[in-house]
Amino acid sequence: MRPSEQLKQTCIDDWLKATNHPFCIELADGSLPLEKMRVYLAQDYTFIDNFVRLAASAIHHAPTLPDRLPLAHFLGIIAGPENTYFQRSFEILDVAQSERVNPALLKPTNDFQALMLKAANSGEYGNMIAVLCVAEWVYLSWARPFVDSVEGLPFYFGEWITLHSGEYFESVIEHLRTQLDTVFNHADAEQQETMQHYFQQAVLLEKQFFDACYQ
Repeated sequence: MRPSEQLKQTCIDDWLKATNHPFCIELADGSLPLEKMRVYLAQDYTFIDNFVRLAASAIHHAPTLPDRLPLAHFLGIIAGPENTYFQRSFEILDVAQSERVNPALLKPTNDFQALMLKAANSGEYGNMIAVLCVAEWVYLSWARPFVDSVEGLPFYFGEWITLHSGEYFESVIEHLRTQLDTVFNHADAEQQETMQHYFQQAVLLEKQFFDACYQ
């Protein structure tokens, strides 16, 4: 079993709750109340700043250019099409300007921000990749089953699914998992324990984030 899969299995209950969350299911069938989507988007958009910092730090600490390039390319997607998706969604859903630029953070949002910065500032590539892997792999896992049923959904539902599924996004997750597998295999026991803690915390916070936005 791959180390990334082993790490997932250590927190499988939270993983399954996150990837099968009612928020995701209702988003995918178009029944999610729009007020919940507004809250979610405003909160989720705040992650971009620290996600960029974390990804940039991981790119800097990656051991070789081939390790860096896929993440660098993905960072361009975050700064480009994904950022544009948020702006278009804010407009069509009439998200208040104050919520777009400075929403009051829910506790899981604040905690996940702190975890990303902690990983970025740790100086340890494995910690960074553990958090990045969870942040994207969770989204592939919940979105992939719905990619063929987005037709007819408003773009703010359907496009959020297609941004987190498909051949390219799967290649990003495979790269992150391969990086995590490699670093974990070469780490000592203490480093592996720390990486596992980051991974588990990220999964828990993904689940708590969906809970908070749904409630």
